[in-house]
Amino acid sequence: SQVKFEEESQNPPAVGHWKPLMPSRGDKEEPEGGRQDAGGVDEPQSTEQLNVSRLRSSSVEIREKGSEFLRDELHKAQKELKLKDKECERLSKVREQLEQELEELTASLFEEAHKMVREANTKQAAAEKQLREARGKIDMLQAEVTALKTLVITSTPSSPNRELHPQLQSPSKAGFRKGHGRNKSTSSAMVSAASQNAAPEPVSRECKEVDSILFAEFQAWKESPTLDKSCSFLDRIYREDVGPCLDFTKQELSELVRVAVEQNTLTIEPVASQTVPVGKVAAEECGGPKKCALSGLPRTCKHRIMLGDSGNYYYISPSCRARITAVCNFFTYIRYIQQGLVRQDVELMYWEVMRLRREMSLAKLGFYPSEM
Repeated sequence: SQVKFEEESQNPPAVGHWKPLMPSRGDKEEPEGGRQDAGGVDEPQSTEQLNVSRLRSSSVEIREKGSEFLRDELHKAQKELKLKDKECERLSKVREQLEQELEELTASLFEEAHKMVREANTKQAAAEKQLREARGKIDMLQAEVTALKTLVITSTPSSPNRELHPQLQSPSKAGFRKGHGRNKSTSSAMVSAASQNAAPEPVSRECKEVDSILFAEFQAWKESPTLDKSCSFLDRIYREDVGPCLDFTKQELSELVRVAVEQNTLTIEPVASQTVPVGKVAAEECGGPKKCALSGLPRTCKHRIMLGDSGNYYYISPSCRARITAVCNFFTYIRYIQQGLVRQDVELMYWEVMRLRREMSLAKLGFYPSEM
């Protein structure tokens, strides 16, 4: 365009042929015949058309550029939207992962808390069980000490107690005692103490002889003591003593009592006169202060039992209590032997086991102390 402008400036148009690009308003009123050039073309009209075409081309160009700009902006917006969607998806995954971890952590914390509570309850139950056993042992030792004190008090120079002074016995009796020594139990000591105000009388002694078969079974069991009733020693006692002693009229409850005695989870406690049956079992099944739950007979029940931690109490008669107590005493003693708490001669332990077996037999036959 620069070159064209220079050429036009070097070759000016002839006079009479130069026309302005934009005609004035007065020129439009002139006749058309005087505005034509030598070639017969209307120069203002062609210039106006040229200007219109230029305007059209510029508007089309502007429109195309505007469309291209809008497309670019739309493309950028779509890219940003995709990035935002990806970021939202990533944040959603992070949130889900955090929620899952939080749920797992909460579940593990609850499980750990429940585990700790169970362990605490188990330890508490074991401690309470040990406390009950310790109290029972203390009561037994206190009874033995009281009986021994009574025996010592009843032995005076004027009336010596021949149980404490074997040298005062006749030679024949002394010789018999020497050959068959007996470990006096608490019960025999208490029976002797009951006659503290009476004059000493000759005491009738029972004869004892070791059964070789029973003693051999006990010695074999003593080598490796166990509570498994498949061994010959316990199998015989189960068949001859424990089974018959715990065989009550209510068979189902009898079986539960036997299992509780074997597992050392049975509790016996005295019953007050105003006590009401407690537990989930019906009153007919639990018995009552006037009805024994094991025998089903109308009896005055001064004690009740609870099997494990069930919370169900069963009222029992004195006879049933004596039978259960005899079996519990036997199991307590053999547990002490198993734990190494009894340190006596094998023969003395054997006779103590035989005494406990005799108590079970007597209780099965209906004999029990009056204080029960």
